[in-house]
Amino acid sequence: MSADLVINVNPKSIFSEAIKTIRTNLAFSMIDKEIKTILLTSPQSGDGKSFITANLAVAYAQEDKKVLVVDCDLRKGRQHQIFEVMNLTSGGYSNLILNYKDDTKLDKYIINTSNKNIDLLPTGPTPPNPVELLASESNRKLIERIKKDYDVILLDCPPVLGLSDTMIMTKYSDANLIVVSSRRTKIESLDKAKKVFEQVKANITGVVINRASVKDNSYYSYYSNEYYGETSKKNKKKK
Repeated sequence: MSADLVINVNPKSIFSEAIKTIRTNLAFSMIDKEIKTILLTSPQSGDGKSFITANLAVAYAQEDKKVLVVDCDLRKGRQHQIFEVMNLTSGGYSNLILNYKDDTKLDKYIINTSNKNIDLLPTGPTPPNPVELLASESNRKLIERIKKDYDVILLDCPPVLGLSDTMIMTKYSDANLIVVSSRRTKIESLDKAKKVFEQVKANITGVVINRASVKDNSYYSYYSNEYYGETSKKNKKKK
């Protein structure tokens, strides 16, 4: 069992309860709108967006939802490492977009994980043109198709500052979460990320604070629509 999946390894932990709270708050935040596709990003690398994405996937799967994790970080994706599956050079998200047709068999690219109810679409090989792939008509058609097959789709996207990949993917998301790292992410970086979202007229649904102790839970309190995923130091040492 992957140590990154704290919600499996230590289901009674403060972190596991915080992840479930994110799931619950998302449901209540858009009670009149179906939330099927959830995008997660961070201002910069190293904030733990992939870690939070994977654990949130488990939280939804525990509700008996059929979940797909799409590793949209075509440059440095690591969901295949978290879920301990092969990232085949002949498969993955990049290859699926490149070769997609209406009759494409998705099971060549999407992998069943050892976690009940969770499938993974890993990155595949790193393409020379991630932005063009994500912005393609093939990707649009693919996203529309997988929305019909899953209850929840989690889009693990690259950091938002300096890259336009994530802004392309906001076209397909029902909710957008920014993961920040307590005592590491600067307020200025979060402000810059907020402005990038505003430029493409995409809303930030919430901010998740990773690596925070319980007493730090007001660190980014100036955002009224945020959600707190707090990873205790105890849990981080177990990874």
